[in-house]
Amino acid sequence: MNSSSDKQLINLDGCAVRVVDAHRVAAVRERMPGPEDLDDTADVFGLLSDPGRLRLLVALLDGELCVCDLAAVTGQSESAVSHALRLLRAHRIVAVRRSGRMAYYRLEDPHVRMLLDLAIAHTEHTQAIHPERDEQG
Repeated sequence: MNSSSDKQLINLDGCAVRVVDAHRVAAVRERMPGPEDLDDTADVFGLLSDPGRLRLLVALLDGELCVCDLAAVTGQSESAVSHALRLLRAHRIVAVRRSGRMAYYRLEDPHVRMLLDLAIAHTEHTQAIHPERDEQG
């Protein structure tokens, strides 16, 4: 491309004015969660972004399981499962019920259950494109 074409692209990508729709900008700002709430929300998505933790949570969609059964279902070591469950429990995403020496885990947060259900439905109904994965291979 020549430099005049580059300038045209830059001009198309940038905004010529600071605010186009002031009413909409004000409405969005009004409903925007505060910084702490956004940080907490990002933390939830961060917890869900790990494939190992996600496997555990999907396994718990059908009800409670003990650590050894979760390890068998997910193909992880009991130590890795216990570590992940401690983290999920600290964020109140899962809860534990003790029966003697056994600990049974279950999903505690119905909002996380809804997120999981929606995410699974989304991946089942869309053809994902992963340019970041294609570039690595």
